[in-house]
Order: sequence, then C-alpha cells, then structure tokens
Amino acid sequence: MIAYIGLGSNLGDRQLYIYRGVESLHRHPLLTVERCSSLYETAPVGLTDQPYFLNMVVMVRTELNPLELLDLLLQVEQSLGRVRDIRWGPRTIDLDLLIYGNMSVQADRLELPHPRMRERAFVLIPLIEIWEQDEVPDHSSILQAYEYTDGKEDVHLWLKTNWRSELGRFVN
Repeated sequence: MIAYIGLGSNLGDRQLYIYRGVESLHRHPLLTVERCSSLYETAPVGLTDQPYFLNMVVMVRTELNPLELLDLLLQVEQSLGRVRDIRWGPRTIDLDLLIYGNMSVQADRLELPHPRMRERAFVLIPLIEIWEQDEVPDHSSILQAYEYTDGKEDVHLWLKTNWRSELGRFVN
C-alpha cells in the first residue's frame, strides 16, 4: 500500500532528526521509502513561541496496516527522543500519517486522511511536490486547500535534498 508521512523537527539538529526518522522508516522490513520532498523551514502553528520547524513529506510503500504503521511512527518518535508534554510544543521529531491509500478511517487512535492536513501549508507544499495525484484520494480538494493556504503561512524552501546520498554526512 502507498502511504504519505509528514515529518517535522524544531529542536536540536533538525535536519539530522528528520533524516534519522526517514532512515528508521526505510530500515523497517515491511516498508520502503520511495520519494522524499525537499526540506521546508516553517513557522510554528498553534503554539507560536518556539523555534521554526523543518518539514518534509515522504511517500512509502508498506505491507503494514494503518494502525501498525501508526505504531511504527510512534516508535520512531520515541527512539529519537520525542517528548509529548505540551500540545503543539517543540519536538525533536514528529511523524504524522497523512494518507494511507484510498482509506478513510475514523477511530480513536487514527483519523485518515489526516484531519488537519488541508489546513497546513507546511504539509500541503511538500506533499504536492512528491505526489502522484492518482495515489491520493480526493486530490482536487487538496489542490483547492493548497490554493487557499498558499502564502498564508511562513513556509520556505530550505534545502532540496536527496536523503539517501546526504544521510551519511549526518548519521554515524
């Protein structure tokens, strides 16, 4: 199944945390990272008195079901020092399951597509950079949301990147 995952970091070496998050995903035996967006520097949303974020979206192929994938994302966050003490607060890494195939889920632990994805330029810009529209359910509404949010948030291209070639510079 194809899934899209958003990554963000605003503590410590933000790029290193994102690359380690991508690498952790890619190392899982039932998941392959196939596409990565550029890195974008973005203003915090919600709690604004904190450092700027780096954000990226990756497209993966996985044999994990949505809840198994969610559990993997939470494990990666924990392994990279994520502390959940302030809602929308600073974090070493954040991984959000944005889209899982054409699946729509409304559950206590998981809502798909991600419920706030269409409100956030820091998700929409990197998502649209790497998506194939036929892989994304209701892509026309996502494009409309993108048009509405374009320029309304502080989102700037920070680095066009190839995480596979650059990872060795950051991870021992």
